[in-house]
Amino acid sequence: MKTKVRELRTAAGLTQQQLADLVHVSSRTIISIEKKQYSPSLMLAYRLSLALGVSLEELCCLEENKALEDQQYENL
Repeated sequence: MKTKVRELRTAAGLTQQQLADLVHVSSRTIISIEKKQYSPSLMLAYRLSLALGVSLEELCCLEENKALEDQQYENL
């Protein structure tokens, strides 16, 4: 799942470790999310959105991800 974690984190002037500390996860988790290797749970995504000062919809690119998923279903 695409997210804006990296863009929002760097815009906020936070390191991966600082963001991880704010949301109570390891820096490895933040790295994995930013590399699209791991999709955060709903609660972690919510914590990230609060820490970064954006809506959950914006953080997780929900409209864009839904459109991509809809295209996949149309091609079945």
